[in-house]
Amino acid sequence: MRARWPLGLLIPIAVCLARCGDFPRPFQGNPGVLGARLVVPPLPLLAVPTPPNALLADAASHRFASDFAKALADRTVPAVAEASRPGDWQLAITADLHNNQVIPRYMVIDPLKRLQGSVQGTPVPAKAWANGDPTALARVADSDAGAVATLLTDIDARIKHSNPASLMNRPAKVYFAGVVKAPGDGNVLLADDVRMDLPNRTIILQNSKAGADFSVLGEVKVTPAEAGQLRVELQWVVSDAHGRERGRVVQLNQVPASTIEPSWADVAPTIADQAASGLQELIEKARVAP
Repeated sequence: MRARWPLGLLIPIAVCLARCGDFPRPFQGNPGVLGARLVVPPLPLLAVPTPPNALLADAASHRFASDFAKALADRTVPAVAEASRPGDWQLAITADLHNNQVIPRYMVIDPLKRLQGSVQGTPVPAKAWANGDPTALARVADSDAGAVATLLTDIDARIKHSNPASLMNRPAKVYFAGVVKAPGDGNVLLADDVRMDLPNRTIILQNSKAGADFSVLGEVKVTPAEAGQLRVELQWVVSDAHGRERGRVVQLNQVPASTIEPSWADVAPTIADQAASGLQELIEKARVAP
C-alpha cells in the first residue's frame, strides 16, 4: 500500500497563520504545513510632484502633494511626493474654479509622458482651498486617493489586456529546474512527478530557462528528529524572468524514517501533487500581479 504524506490542506501561509482553527486538521498531533506565498516585487514608482497649477500657494501645494502620496501609500500604491525621474509614473494635479468651488483633477502619466487616464476629484469650497486649510486638504487627499487608486488598477488592466504578449492573454512559460539536496532517489522521483503534475491550462513547461516567464526550483532539507523520525522540509521557489523571487511553496512535516528510506517512491507522487497545486496557485497569482 502506498505510504501517505500527511501534509494537510493546501492553503496560503498567511491564511494559515491567521485562521488555522477554521480548517479541518486530519493529522492532529503531527500536522503538516503547505503554503503558497506570493512575493510581489516593487512596483514602478508613482511620483506626486508639487502641483504648480492647483490654485494653491507654494507651501499648501507642497503639503497637498505630500498628503496625497501618503494617502496612496496607505492604499498600497508606491507613491512618493517628489518630481518624477526616468522610469517613474507621475500623478499630475491641477484644479479649476467653478461657482465658488475648486475641483481638483488628477492625471496619470506614464514613463513616456503619455496621458493614460484622469479622474475628477472632490469639489472643495474655494475659500478653504485658497487658504490652504491643512485639515481640508488632508481630507480631500484621503478621499480622492481612492479614486486615483482605482484608476491606476483600471489602467494596469487595460494595458495588460491590450498586449497580446501579456501573461493575462497567454499561458505562462515555466522552466522547472528540478529538485536538489534530497537524500537517496528523492531528487529524481520528486522532479519527475512535479513535471507531470505542474502543467495545466495556464502553465506550459519548457526545457530551457531562455524565454521562460518563471523558473521553479525545489530544495529539500532532511534532519533527524526524535524517536527515529525525520523532519522533512521542501521549499519550491518561484522566480521571474529577471531572477527575482516571486514566492515559494513550503511543505514541512515530521515522518518515520521509513517513509523516505530507502526510497521516496511511495510518497513522491503525493508530495508532488500537493506541491504542484501550490505552485499553480502561486504562478496564477504572479501572472496577474504587477
